[in-house]
Amino acid sequence: MFTGLVEEIGVVAELNPHDETGGTSLTIALPASSTLLEGAILGDSISVNGVCLTATSLSTAASDGQQRQQQPTFKVGIAPETLRLTNLGELKKDSRVNLERAVRADTRMGGHFVQGHVDTTAEIVSVAPDGNALTVRLAPRSLDALRYVVHKGYVALDGTSLTVTRVDDAEGWFEIMLIAYTQEKVVLARKKPGDSVNLEVDVLAKYAEKSMAGYLGAQGELLVKPMLEEMVQNLVAQAMGGHS
Repeated sequence: MFTGLVEEIGVVAELNPHDETGGTSLTIALPASSTLLEGAILGDSISVNGVCLTATSLSTAASDGQQRQQQPTFKVGIAPETLRLTNLGELKKDSRVNLERAVRADTRMGGHFVQGHVDTTAEIVSVAPDGNALTVRLAPRSLDALRYVVHKGYVALDGTSLTVTRVDDAEGWFEIMLIAYTQEKVVLARKKPGDSVNLEVDVLAKYAEKSMAGYLGAQGELLVKPMLEEMVQNLVAQAMGGHS
């Protein structure tokens, strides 16, 4: 489980489609000053661009014989299903990625509940300045995902918790806004129209839909969506308000 608050931006050192296990592995390099791997152990979960992956190798910062600081790195394995559903297979050497460690019991929940289980990818349709903020319009590859995207609800884009500012179900897109602070902390602000992002919708919306559909019976699917949208909007308004 994650919060969608990016801790660090890492850099792809290697994407190996044929590693020693016969599968695909991804090696991420961190800044020399990074503390992301402090206390980390093999098998820990780390979110890479919003995808929950297992650390199979860890290398913390160290100085070599010439006293040069070496970058900490970690390696994760990527399953074939993950490659099909996410944009991780598009990464190249020096690509930048959002990183977040799994949430602890004493962590402040500043974003929302993010599982690291990507639903689909979305293509950036446009990026428009709005003062010092950016409005980003995205079109999901799977339009089924839009049923869980509601105005003022949450989505995770490349692992970043963001608030939906507009939705157009008929045209198949939604928008989010990046404030100036967020632009400096996440990779989304550096992407352009045509680029893809990993999209995870709010899992609470899925649970609510399934429970209500079962209660309402055969006609549940036709009735659930407008009720769900209103319920999510009311809950968000009563809670912490907008989050960018």
